[in-house]
Amino acid sequence: MPVAEALRQVLADTQPLPAESVPLQEALGRVLAEDVTALRTQPPAALSAMDGYAVRAEDVANAPAALTLIGEVAAGHPFDGTVQNGQAARIFTGGVMPSGADTVVIQENTARDGDKVIIQKATAKARNVRAQGIDFSEGDVLLHKGRRLTDRDLMLAAAMNYPSLKVHRQPKVAVLGTGDELLMPGSTPGDGEIIYSNGFALIALARSEGGAVTDLGIARDKLDDITAAIRTARDSGADILLTSGGASVGDHDLVQKALTAEGLDLSFWRVALRPGRPMMHGRLGSMHVLGVPGNPVSSYVCAFLFLAPLIRTLSGRNDIEQVEETVRLGIAMPENDERADYIRATLTPGPDGPVATPLPVQDSSLMAPLAAADCLLIRPPNAPATPAGSHCVILKLAL
Repeated sequence: MPVAEALRQVLADTQPLPAESVPLQEALGRVLAEDVTALRTQPPAALSAMDGYAVRAEDVANAPAALTLIGEVAAGHPFDGTVQNGQAARIFTGGVMPSGADTVVIQENTARDGDKVIIQKATAKARNVRAQGIDFSEGDVLLHKGRRLTDRDLMLAAAMNYPSLKVHRQPKVAVLGTGDELLMPGSTPGDGEIIYSNGFALIALARSEGGAVTDLGIARDKLDDITAAIRTARDSGADILLTSGGASVGDHDLVQKALTAEGLDLSFWRVALRPGRPMMHGRLGSMHVLGVPGNPVSSYVCAFLFLAPLIRTLSGRNDIEQVEETVRLGIAMPENDERADYIRATLTPGPDGPVATPLPVQDSSLMAPLAAADCLLIRPPNAPATPAGSHCVILKLAL
């Protein structure tokens, strides 16, 4: 199955999860379930942007000029009087501009003489003044449905007077590694044993995309063990079960057998993709099941291409698919076969923009090149030989 068709099937009939209200302190990275409209105007009145003196611009147009002080304005303490011709009010940053004043002369351009202030430099009208509503006005829609909230968005929402926001529920992702050969980091491997690494990248990727992750650990190559883990994921209300390893049809590949026995509605189990051909997707009731290969690079590439968009869709995001970019090819590439290649590559600046250069070894078991990569360079199925300097398409990896 082509990659695009496989992704279409993964996302088919998938709807954003229900909305819930969360406090601002817990909303970082969550996805808005509705537009957010300002409940107030910011600033609510014209404010001073500097420490100085609130004056009438016409009174200081021919500085130096001596003005009579009539009061003081601090932030949170407005002045009730009106600045008349020949008058000034001492004002501090954030103070509400008093009636009659239309500009602020910074204190560095003044001198005090008792109840007089000497304006030493002319200041234009509206200088050093933050106009009412210069940031936003009540009723403005400033944050839109489907946006994943950043730290800056939370600042804005607070200023709009929202103590909480309505966001989509986080997708629950259960991650399961499989294989008799796997040991947790910190162990001492015996003959034929290896350290389990896939799950750590898959869990981190799922969390970075907004998933609430449950680590199911490692299931041995026994049908009962794998079945028990599948039932744990389903009973916990997982929206996605992500398995690593055992997704093919070999004698020791038991994941698909266990899922089928539990009632899996299988969509596909092979994709025209390198690395990652033996990838599986289906539904077990309402729970999505993604089975990625056991080779580390294959598991990551499949999760990057399919798990991330699935989490984004369930989260209600507007930006679902990974963003392709066009850059220059750093070296000549041979013709490709019937599978789409996702090649680990580095990005460097070039005279015509970024240059993507494939790392020299692309074996799907090698994690050091994956960690060193800046992007995945996409070679379409049956692509012809391509010279260095040609345009190519990449997907940037998170740095």
